[in-house]
Amino acid sequence: MKGNLESALKIRDMARRHNRLFKESIPLIASENIMSPLAMEMLLTDFGFRYAEGLPHQRYYQGNEIVDEMEDYTIDLLRKLFRSKYADPRPVSGTVANMGIIYGLTKVGDKITVPDLSGGGHISAAKFGAVGMRGLDSSSYPYDEDTMSVDVDGARKLLLEKRPKVALFGQSVFMFPAPLKELRDTFQEVGCRVWYDGAHVIGLIAGGRFQDPLREGAEILSGSTHKTFPGPQHGMVMGECEEPVWKSIQKGLFPGVLSNHHLNTMASLAVTAAEMLEFGEKYASDTISNAKALAEELHSLGFRVLGEKRGFTESHVLAVDVSGQGGGKHVAERLEKSGIILNKNLLPSDKGKKSQDPSGIRIGVQEVTRIGMGKSEMKEIASLIHRSVVRNESEEKITAGARELKSRFDEVRYCFGKLKAYEYIEIMKSQ
Repeated sequence: MKGNLESALKIRDMARRHNRLFKESIPLIASENIMSPLAMEMLLTDFGFRYAEGLPHQRYYQGNEIVDEMEDYTIDLLRKLFRSKYADPRPVSGTVANMGIIYGLTKVGDKITVPDLSGGGHISAAKFGAVGMRGLDSSSYPYDEDTMSVDVDGARKLLLEKRPKVALFGQSVFMFPAPLKELRDTFQEVGCRVWYDGAHVIGLIAGGRFQDPLREGAEILSGSTHKTFPGPQHGMVMGECEEPVWKSIQKGLFPGVLSNHHLNTMASLAVTAAEMLEFGEKYASDTISNAKALAEELHSLGFRVLGEKRGFTESHVLAVDVSGQGGGKHVAERLEKSGIILNKNLLPSDKGKKSQDPSGIRIGVQEVTRIGMGKSEMKEIASLIHRSVVRNESEEKITAGARELKSRFDEVRYCFGKLKAYEYIEIMKSQ
């Protein structure tokens, strides 16, 4: 008994230490965020222990009356937020959402066009990811390094040549809108389904910024709910398509890739959707403004920030070539030891390079924006990065600077209610 209890308490201590790590560090991972107190509360409810296979009012289990009410409400919130005809909040992650769409829209051997990995494409669209595992015949759009986006003329030629069943757009390094409007006529000529994976930018889309895929030519919009959309780790799919197409996607989700669909995170997603309806426009605007400010400051300090010709970024994310400072792996690891957490990342020029040793780093500002940082703090962050990477100041000095900066920002913003950021375990302990 004593040994098992000690094991359990060790895990709890790991969670507390993990909280402390992020409390004292500058969080710049582009695929993470911090949740609101009300959204977090949903994760601790009885929803987290129950099953609800299928659609609302068509369940395989009893005891789902309130679950049905909650899921109906979540669907209504998402439809309102994204102005979509359909919404499905059941995917347990963004990748699972993508898998359900793939199963619903395609069969083995079908053609699909996708963003290239070296151009920031997501692994689920790669030959070794969900697209390849489904057995699809995939082709990648050419990428324009000057515009840091899909090459429009090259994409048009590819679509007309391959005539895919599905054209997928969306990236993990997603700095500028995808050229949906520019390719709309080509989509219609080819007759393909157009799917937009908005995992990284879906919070900006919800806030009315970046672009509006469902009005620009896409029929399907998928996303994860914990990046620029600051909710739980979950997924969602919205549709502006014919009913038979939507029903095929829903079948792809269940029973295709889902059984139970994690009801506590769905409730948390619903709370976040309500908060985004209230605060999303301001949050998205502030996030993009911060990203631009950080990019400009890094550029002024001599860093090669990609996308310069277009103003560096129109989203939450930056890509920086640090090959002259030791490469992405070296820089990311050095900054991590100095209290600045971001990730190494392949750049478009890294074709053929291993993903573990890329030229670049990826920086996201959605979480530091969420806790209240603004343009002046972006200058401080850029200075800390420069002092560490270029001036080679000691890890101790940079860590002290990062902790001091972070100590000034300890509340979650753009949400209902207030909570000290990164203090969850301590709060749970006191209850």
